[in-house]
Amino acid sequence: MLRRPARPVSALLALTSVAASVVALAACTPTIGVPAAEDAADPLCAEVMLTLPDRIGGDLDQVDTDAQATTAWGSPGAAVTLRCGVTPPGPSADCQQVESPSGTVDWIVQAGDDGTWRFVTYGREPAVEVLVPPSVTEDHSTSFIGDLAPAVSKIEATAQCS
Repeated sequence: MLRRPARPVSALLALTSVAASVVALAACTPTIGVPAAEDAADPLCAEVMLTLPDRIGGDLDQVDTDAQATTAWGSPGAAVTLRCGVTPPGPSADCQQVESPSGTVDWIVQAGDDGTWRFVTYGREPAVEVLVPPSVTEDHSTSFIGDLAPAVSKIEATAQCS
């Protein structure tokens, strides 16, 4: 009867160590809680999500979120968040056209009492909402909103700012 040689204990320990490291690193990856929008399951939101940039503002990397049709860039407590599928807003004096090399997107832009900037696409259904907290605007311009044009433009514009 032939016997297989036993695996060296050191190889088994190395494999176990690598597996434990992968699990530990995965546990350190931040996940940001972002509530899903009412229309998050709209197929157009999937197209938007697949086209979003991995980085905005020069140094804000995309991080995981815990809800459908959402994403974030930055770190917990200091992240730009995006939700697709929010209720489209009506006409507003706060409507601004943001031009970029990738096209023009109309946004309703509002500053909250707490210093958070809220951008909601105008004339697109479903709408996309981007929240930029004061912890981001301390060090970044909100001009990165133009970088979202290729993704947001996956939803056809049916109206424009007047």
